[in-house]
Amino acid sequence: MQQQQQHRHQQQQQHQHHHQQQQQQQQQQQQQQQHHHHQQQHQQQHHHHHHHHQQQQEEHHQQQQQQQQQHQQHQEHICGCYLQQQQQQQQKQQQQKQQQKQQQQQKQQQKQQQKQQQQKQKQQQQDRSV
Repeated sequence: MQQQQQHRHQQQQQHQHHHQQQQQQQQQQQQQQQHHHHQQQHQQQHHHHHHHHQQQQEEHHQQQQQQQQQHQQHQEHICGCYLQQQQQQQQKQQQQKQQQKQQQQQKQQQKQQQKQQQQKQKQQQQDRSV
């Protein structure tokens, strides 16, 4: 949460110091996206228990992301629509957070379903013993 507030703050300053601020903001976004990615990969790890394999993928993926973002930086300089792209990226990040929340809720629902199934099984066993 703190990171995103900082992010908004930097965006306001950007009108005054366009070029100075550009580099700094980009780096902060990289950190934020990597952080996100780490969490998502982490959630997947619970589903498939391929721990070592998954971790390798994760590192590889982060490197790819950095390269893509550096590439984006050059494009932004050329087309001059830097602010627009930045805002779109921020919206994507907020969506990711919401998706993560949804995933967590789904996990909780799954747990509840499991409990219900266990209770049903107990009832069946009692019926049989009668």
